[in-house]
Amino acid sequence: MLLELVWLVSMCAWRGTDALLRLVPGALMLLALRAALTGLDWRWIALSLVASFPVHLADLARQRR
Repeated sequence: MLLELVWLVSMCAWRGTDALLRLVPGALMLLALRAALTGLDWRWIALSLVASFPVHLADLARQRR
């Protein structure tokens, strides 16, 4: 995901904040998936998913403008 961030900023001329707002929710959902697959407590899975939601909403609000 770090390589994707570098590619979006350098090659596609995205601003860093735009690229981060698009990638962070996905990274948090991948973290939740990893927690689920490794058998961590459900609270860790829920925490990752809940943390991704406000960032996703911020991305949607930024796209609307």
